[in-house]
Amino acid sequence: MITITFYTREGCHLCAEALDNLKALQEWAPHKLVLMDVDKNPVLKEQYGNQVPVVDIGPYHLQAPFTRQDLQVVLGAARDRVGQMEKSGDQNYQTRLQRGHTLTKADKFSFWLSNHYMLVFNLVLLLYVGLPFLAPTMMKIGANGVASIIYKVYSPLCNQFAFRSWFLFGEQPAYPRALANVQGLIPYEQAIDSSPQALENARAFDGNPQVGYKVAFCERDVAIYGAMLLFGLLFSLTGRRLKALPWYVWLILGIVPIAIDGFSQLPSLMNLPASSWIPIRESTPLLRTITGGLFGFTTAWFGYPYVEDSMREARLLVTRKLAIVASDAAQ
Repeated sequence: MITITFYTREGCHLCAEALDNLKALQEWAPHKLVLMDVDKNPVLKEQYGNQVPVVDIGPYHLQAPFTRQDLQVVLGAARDRVGQMEKSGDQNYQTRLQRGHTLTKADKFSFWLSNHYMLVFNLVLLLYVGLPFLAPTMMKIGANGVASIIYKVYSPLCNQFAFRSWFLFGEQPAYPRALANVQGLIPYEQAIDSSPQALENARAFDGNPQVGYKVAFCERDVAIYGAMLLFGLLFSLTGRRLKALPWYVWLILGIVPIAIDGFSQLPSLMNLPASSWIPIRESTPLLRTITGGLFGFTTAWFGYPYVEDSMREARLLVTRKLAIVASDAAQ
């Protein structure tokens, strides 16, 4: 038998008219009706709002306004489809049919995740960007073994150059190279290593009691993932209703600045002669933070609303299945 999911609300005259039409077509196309009041479910209210009545019949979908003729056409198509499937003895069809009337553990997990995915994302990001700050804290209290594990775990994920990292518990928060020309900060060459081109030394140096201890993420990565976490919190607080950032805004504000700032530094790591025609520059902690923050914030703004669209579909599917299973149990 055909199963019809009918989205309605109290006091809707179009809904009452559509229900009367379905009753009149019951003998012509036998069907089971599952009624869902959109005002009693926030998922349905968010999706359909004032668009009721809405009718779902298998792969067919009708949304107000529609006529009795529209209903008859869709019901006829659904009836013919079901008839062909049953005659063919398609095992996949029977499996899908049974699955549509059975609530599985996967459905329950999907429903939970679709409602709480931002909590998961934010907690993961908080842990991901927070652990690098735990490393210098562990160094400070003498738990060098724990700190070493954190540095090693994050080592494949970040360059960890001391001259591009934040420092805690030391004389200053960062030690940029002299090439960056940051006023008010002792340069890396003077405070830590007089041979800044020895990149392995800069990567391996975790700190000492005088200069402090290095955060396990570089300045730019801290800004990227910190900004993603910030947007994730804002997205959650606004009810996940923000629209996706246009791709060209993401490109202009997010990708272009970080690409220019990042790639323009590469020659400074190549130990080129002073007479080289290639411009040699080193970014500053402030620029790394700004470009990284822009990239992280706009990337999350571009991507999270699309994730929400997918999660909304998952919520709708499981909500519909819950109603169908409840209707089966009530009979």
